[in-house]
Amino acid sequence: MAEIAVRSEVVGIVARIAATEGARVAEGDEMVILEAMKMELPVLAPAAGTVTAILVAEGDQVGEGQVLARLAR
Repeated sequence: MAEIAVRSEVVGIVARIAATEGARVAEGDEMVILEAMKMELPVLAPAAGTVTAILVAEGDQVGEGQVLARLAR
């Protein structure tokens, strides 16, 4: 199985986690909502797959390029 890293595109704070480990997601599904510059920015699944790990918690500060979750195809 191929593993896909779901990465943050901005520096921000995890406002909400929309996906759960073990859940199936479709390409484009919301996985994590980040708050940056007083805006909520969704982090979308780059491909369809099963969530194998959520690597952040609500309230965590994340950096640009940081892996937030992993998907298995």
